[in-house]
Formats: sequence, C-alpha cells, structure tokens
Amino acid sequence: MPNSNILQSRPSLANTDNLRHLLCFSSYSTTTALKENQHQQLLPKPPIKDPRRKPQQQRKELFGGSENAIQRVKAIIKSCSTKDRLLQIHAHIIRTFLIQEFTFSTEFLSLAALSPFRDLYYSREIFSQISKPATFHYNIMIRAHSQSDSPEQGLYFYNQMRERGVCPNSLSSSFALKSFTRICSLNGGRQIHARIFRDGQQSDHLLLTTLMGFYATCENAVEACQVFNEMSHPDTVAWNVLISCYTRNGRTRHALDLFSVMQNPPYGSEPDDVTCLLLLQACAHLGTLDFGEKIHSYINEHGYGSAVNLQNSLIAMYSRCGFIDKAFQVFQGMSEKNVVTWSAMISGMAMNGHERQAILTFEEMRRSGVLPDDQTFTVVLSACSHGGLVDRGLELFDCMRTEFGLVPNIHHYGCMVDLLGRAGLLDKAYNLISSMVVKPDSTIWRTLLGACRIHAHVELGERVIEHLIELKAEEAGDYVLLLNIYASAGSWEKVAELRRLMKEKGIQTTPGCSTIQLKGEVHEFVVDDDSHPRKVEIYEMLDEIGKQLKIAGYVADMSAELHNHGTEEKGKALYYHSEKLAIAFGVLATPPGTTIRVAKNLRICVDCHNFAKILSGVYNREVVIRDRSRFHHFREGYCSCRDYW
Repeated sequence: MPNSNILQSRPSLANTDNLRHLLCFSSYSTTTALKENQHQQLLPKPPIKDPRRKPQQQRKELFGGSENAIQRVKAIIKSCSTKDRLLQIHAHIIRTFLIQEFTFSTEFLSLAALSPFRDLYYSREIFSQISKPATFHYNIMIRAHSQSDSPEQGLYFYNQMRERGVCPNSLSSSFALKSFTRICSLNGGRQIHARIFRDGQQSDHLLLTTLMGFYATCENAVEACQVFNEMSHPDTVAWNVLISCYTRNGRTRHALDLFSVMQNPPYGSEPDDVTCLLLLQACAHLGTLDFGEKIHSYINEHGYGSAVNLQNSLIAMYSRCGFIDKAFQVFQGMSEKNVVTWSAMISGMAMNGHERQAILTFEEMRRSGVLPDDQTFTVVLSACSHGGLVDRGLELFDCMRTEFGLVPNIHHYGCMVDLLGRAGLLDKAYNLISSMVVKPDSTIWRTLLGACRIHAHVELGERVIEHLIELKAEEAGDYVLLLNIYASAGSWEKVAELRRLMKEKGIQTTPGCSTIQLKGEVHEFVVDDDSHPRKVEIYEMLDEIGKQLKIAGYVADMSAELHNHGTEEKGKALYYHSEKLAIAFGVLATPPGTTIRVAKNLRICVDCHNFAKILSGVYNREVVIRDRSRFHHFREGYCSCRDYW
C-alpha cells in the first residue's frame, strides 16, 4: 500500500502535457547548471579554511603563486557588465579574502561606485567590508558622491578619512572641492584651501586649477585670482578657468584682455579650443564683433575650424553682434549640424528680424532628420512672438506636445504669453498663465506686464503687479513699466502716487545706458551725459542731426516721457536719451556710410526708435541697435522689426 501511494502521487507519464513539462524543466535545469559551472570555473577555487594558517598564506595558496590567476580575477572584475555578475564576484572576493587585498578592493569598489554601475548604496556596503580602507578607497567614495545628487556624503567620507588618520592626497582635496562646488559652500571650500597649504599640496597645479574653478562658481573672483597668482607657471587650463571666472563675475572685458596676456612673455601659454569657446561666449555677451572676428581667424589658423561646438558658438556670436549674414555663412559651411546648430541659427534669425526665415529653417531642420529639443521650441516660439505670428505659434506649441512628446516648460509658456500679449490678446495670455501646469514665476508675470504697457491696459497691469508682490519678486523695472502704463493712459495722478511709493521704498531704477565701440574702444553714454571728452562736439552734432530730421518729418513722441511736463520740456528730456548721444557720436567719429552699432541695456523707447529710423534714411547710414531683447536694423528709413516690438 505505501508503494502504491507513492506511485499515485507521481504525475502520470501517460499525460503528454505532464511529460512535455518534465522534459522542458529537465532541459532548463541542465542548461542553467552548465552555465553556472562554466562561470564558477572562471574564478579560482577558494582556499580551504584552516585556523592554523594565516590569511596571507591562504591567499597565496589561492593563486598557487601564479600571476596569471591574479590577472584573471582582475580581468573578470574589469569585464563585469551586469549587476548579477557583480554580485557573484562580490561573493567570491569575500569568501577568498580578496576584499582585503588593496588591488582587488579598489578595482571592485571603483566598478560599483563609478561608471557603469554608479550604485552608491551598494558601494557604501562594499566600503564597510574593507577593514582598513586606504586613501584610494576614500577617494573613490568622495569622487563618486561629488558626481551624484548627494555631494555632501562625499564630504562625510573626506572628514572620516582625516579623523581615522588616513592621509588625504591632492586627489582627495580635488574631489572634496568638487563636492563643495556642487553645494556652493564658500566657507567649506575655504577650509579645503587652508588644508591644501597645511598638507603641502600647493605645488599641484591641477588641484589649484580646481580651487580656482570653485571660487569662480561661488562668484568670488578676487580669491580665484589670488590662487592663480600663486601658480608659478599657469598652464592653458588655468588660464581658461580664469577667463571663465571673469565672465561669470561680470568682468567680461577683462576676460578678453587675457587672450593676449596669456600668449605674451613671461607666460607664453597657447590658447586652445576651450579658450576660443569661452572668448566667443564673452564676445556674444558684449557684442564685440571685431574681437569675435579675431578669435574666428585664430580658430581657422590653428586647425579648430571643424569643431562643431566652436562653429555653433560662432553662429551665436555673429548673431548676437547683429551680423546674421556672417552667422548664416558659418551655418551653411558646416558639414555636420546638430540640434544646437539649428537652434542657434533659428535664434539668430529670430532676434535679427528674420522671423519667417527662422520658421522655414525650423521646417528644414525637421526634414533633415534632426529632432528638435526644448531649446529649439523656445527659439522658434520666440520667432513667432517677435513676428506677431500668432496662429503659427499656437500650432507649434501644440505640435511640441502631440508630435514630439515634449512637455512645455516655463520658457515655452513665457514665449506664448509674450506672443499673445504683443498681439493684444491679453485676456488669453492671462488665462494661459492661470492654466499652466507649472507654477508661473516672476518672469512670466513680467512678460504680461510688458504687454500691458504696450496696450496701456491699466487694470490688468495693476493685477500683475499684485502677483509679483505676492511672489516677493517685484523689481524696480516692474514699477517703471507700471509708470509707463499710467503715463500712456494719461493717469498722471497715479504716476505721481507711484513715484512717491517708490521713493518711500527706496526703489532705485536702472539708468538707461548705451555703448558704441570704435577702434577697439568702448564709449558709454547715459541720459544728459557730459562725461565724454568730446561732449561739446557730440551735442553740436546732435543739434545738427535734429534740424535735419525735423525737415524730414521727425516729431518727438511724447508718450515715451514719464513726467507730466509741458510739450517743450518733454521734447528736451527725450532729446538727450543715451541712444541719441551714442548715434550722434557715431555720425561724428566715423566716415559717411559707415554702419553705426549701438548696444542698449534697456528696451529702446518709441521716440529713439523713430529717431534712428528716420536718421538711417536722411544720412544714408545703417544703424544697428541691440536692446535688451532683440536687434533693430535700421535701413533707408525702415526697421527690421517693422515697428512691432
């Protein structure tokens, strides 16, 4: 009976489904066992545990004195590409005591903590199993965390190694600095700076360069320069960090000067492709075309001309200097164009008054097979905004979500608010802000406030200011915009009331400033400026220009003046705006027919816009004015913006 019960408990082989199942399971089990056996054969057998023998003797027996066996284990660690294999290796090096061997533990820890796995939790477990971690072990952990979302954990390991008496080297300090850079802790970085000198690491130029980068990121140019001056022979990398530091901290003109200084005695450092990239960005920021062309020549002379990132920067630089034809020439000459290339070209066209061409370029990009990204849609929507192309902008905004699966961010919404607001669709713009998935920031509200100024919408303008106050993000420029709205609507009582409020709050407005560059020298003007050495000649020229323009039909637009003065007083106040002084100096100091290029820190006012437009026809001059948001190319009495800005 027992036997029959046993037989009955087994599945019947007469059932073909059961038979197939058993055969498949048997095949799977055999295959799996073979694979496991093959993998285990790759790893050396663990030594037999014997309490009478020391671990060193057992590890020696593990390899049988064979260097090939050691190299085989190292090769297995290096070739590991899956987490399962990693765990198997981990188990093996624990069983064989290899976890305590410096060579193997550093190799394995590096594999887990850095690329390709970057498993910080698991790497901390491995680290805890090393009985006496050395400097290299700590460096791996500090480095891995400095590249992660928890850089402060790297500082924990840095402090721990010092507490345990493990001597940090220059790499330890470098990785710790990178952690402090990530969290922007100036005091923490200064502590590392002090320890660098205390530990005698100040001769390591690579470490000092990292220290410079830390100070640059923390916007502390003074201490970055001090570190640079402590270097006996700064190399090109150090110069690049110094240039970057200057541009980050608003000393862009000084950054350009370093291009010559670094090449001259006693330094004699040769600028590389990174130097050129940084300087092109500085030129784009300042609008210094002459210097940008100089860098372009250097790039071609030194064989960097085919670098895509430099070509992209050249497109951006020429576009930001108002030379869109030159930017397009660089663009057409590129054999390889990536998404950054196309985006830079579309942006350049948009800001220089070629909005429709920008959209055509976007379509060409799609046909070429390059997928647009977030930045591409930002610049193409900006093109629609500058050109007043409302329907096309709405189509593209919908297209980015439905066709490309991109979720609109705050910049895309900002472009749409600007597009609708400029076109006078203020209610739609306000409703769009109210329906945003992301919380609207101060820039969004400020954009709508600018549209309220254009269309003199007092009620909505006041509502927008309330939103800015709620965000605690109101700026002096916001109150100026509201002043413009009140002045345009003729609400002079509200203008006076707002001025009193601004005075009580101590709100200081940014004065308008215009610059013009001639022969490498930058000339700066503010309203009613009397500081220029040629001020008498400039004002005489401005008077002469005024007479000629009045003959041609120029009449001052009083809406640009925010004070409730009489017509004559308003005209005088408008007459000496900084743009007009800069243009007058350009006419005075350059030969007839020369293009006059002016940069303005604020939005150009309506009256100065009309002034430049008529002057371009009367004096047969091309006038290019770059204001806060775009370029205005004045030719033969017309502007590239078609009076829509």
